Amino acid sequence: MAAVFLVTLYEYSPLFYITVVFVCFLVTSGLVLGWFGLGVPVTLRNSEETESSARVLKKQMRQVKNPFGLEIPHPATASVTKGIALRPDCLEDCLLTCYWGCNVQKLHEALQKHIYCCRIKTPQALEDALYSEYLYRQQYFIKKNDKEEKCCQLPEDAQVVDFGPVPRSRYPLVALLTLADEEDREIYDIVSMVAVIHIPDESYRLPCRILYQYLLLAQGQYHDLKQLFMSANSSAPSSSDLPADERSTDRSLLEKAGLSEDEAELREENTKDCVVCQNGTVNWVLLPCRHACLCDGCIKYFQQCPMCRQFVQESFPLCSKKEQEEDESTHV
Repeated sequence: MAAVFLVTLYEYSPLFYITVVFVCFLVTSGLVLGWFGLGVPVTLRNSEETESSARVLKKQMRQVKNPFGLEIPHPATASVTKGIALRPDCLEDCLLTCYWGCNVQKLHEALQKHIYCCRIKTPQALEDALYSEYLYRQQYFIKKNDKEEKCCQLPEDAQVVDFGPVPRSRYPLVALLTLADEEDREIYDIVSMVAVIHIPDESYRLPCRILYQYLLLAQGQYHDLKQLFMSANSSAPSSSDLPADERSTDRSLLEKAGLSEDEAELREENTKDCVVCQNGTVNWVLLPCRHACLCDGCIKYFQQCPMCRQFVQESFPLCSKKEQEEDESTHV
């Protein structure tokens, strides 16, 4: 009897369809409310809104002063047989200690010892952690703000022309910078810097460069310094390459703007524009890809790096807004 009634209702009454739809709506609503409660997630977005809803985390930064600086002024002329020139630039009196043929495993064990047991604040502390696993040692006293080049070279009787095939068990050169005055070690958080330097030899002729730089803190941590990648502005033709009539026109325009040619060129060289808007100054570094390519206005719109498309986990600014305002007021 019930079946006959349903068939009759299906054939003659349009209310059957309305009833079925309404019952399905009630059942679905009950399931959704039972699962989420009253806090049902609803996303309402304007079609013209492009700002990312999930912000990239801002990395917590702590400002410290690094008293050490080291560079290779003439990398093309460096070799194991001829030696290498190093140019330190330190804020305090320091000791530059160079270890030729330092054992790779012992060096990384020494960095771990800095964390757990002995702090590497002096050259002797590093030598004890290395167990003297190196071929030759040189040391120089570096005066405050002295940028004189120091020549490091293996003695002739060492008769070392290469350090073997890759992978190697020894680094060609490890440079250690430490504070000479004990009182300075109580002032600075960074107490020493270790630089691992590759020097070309007969078996491995890649150009000379700094492979790794480690900053060792007094609290027992060490940080690996890594290079940032910044897009270079497209090089525009210089004013000296232009015809005389165009140079005179450009000079008159610069005079109207209140700039000289030297000031305009300097401002153009020092300006790094955002790769997205091409207007704001690059200020944000994206991690883990380390691309410095976005300004303060564009950082909030991207979850992927616009240069390599890698997902951004964290980001940090190169300078704060206060520093930017002070820099702009200085230029003005």
